[in-house]
Amino acid sequence: MRLLGDTSLRMLAIGSEQRDFENGDVLFKAGDTADAGYIVQRGTFRVEEGGAEIVAGPGALIGELALIVAMKRPSTATALERASVIRIARSLFQRVLESDPAAARRLRDELATRTSQLASDILMAGAKLSS
Repeated sequence: MRLLGDTSLRMLAIGSEQRDFENGDVLFKAGDTADAGYIVQRGTFRVEEGGAEIVAGPGALIGELALIVAMKRPSTATALERASVIRIARSLFQRVLESDPAAARRLRDELATRTSQLASDILMAGAKLSS
């Protein structure tokens, strides 16, 4: 299920900007002020946080919490090859949600589901450690 409708996606596409990176270029660093999320358009990025690491490729959304709340980046994202991203500013994303209440509700429900699943995963991991 898509969280945003076609009109909202068009608004994001029109208001967003593309950025290009070379191998080793840093998209953002842990501790940076976060004011945007990024969709990987081409190439791959290593996203590292507290010793954990994922590789994000085309279509992946990186730094998505910054679309919702003002924060410091908890992770560092580095290009693993020539890559490009689409930068979505939090201010634009919030305007889109204000103009599409149904999308805002779907996003709220998706975040609630993810948060509930994360809490469940943490409890299960804690139980295994206690055994």
